[in-house]
Amino acid sequence: MESQALEAGSPRKDQALLALAAILFAGGLFAFYYFEAELPTVVRVLLLLAAVGASAAVGYRTATGQAVWGAIAGARTELRKVVWPTRQESVQTTLMIAVVVLIMSLLMWGLDGALLFGVEKLTGRG
Repeated sequence: MESQALEAGSPRKDQALLALAAILFAGGLFAFYYFEAELPTVVRVLLLLAAVGASAAVGYRTATGQAVWGAIAGARTELRKVVWPTRQESVQTTLMIAVVVLIMSLLMWGLDGALLFGVEKLTGRG
């Protein structure tokens, strides 16, 4: 009965693998900080990267890991379909935004001045 509970793709197996992945990741973080005085930074970073890689490899073997990898692959496919603007389009758009920001700032400055003038006249300070 226990062998059926840990068969490929079972929720219990996925939970066990995800727990193992979390333990590997946490162990890598722990080792990175625990051995701060004993090991050079390069070695500690390599240990951390190895732990992250092992954690990702174990996590990939779960249904959740497969779904995440599928989403990443789908995102890369969609990214290749994007039509990126040309340099000229980017410059023109940036200039239009700058002009609109300038116009709006002048309008807000004028409105602020008019309101200040009105409040000063109403309160008798101006």
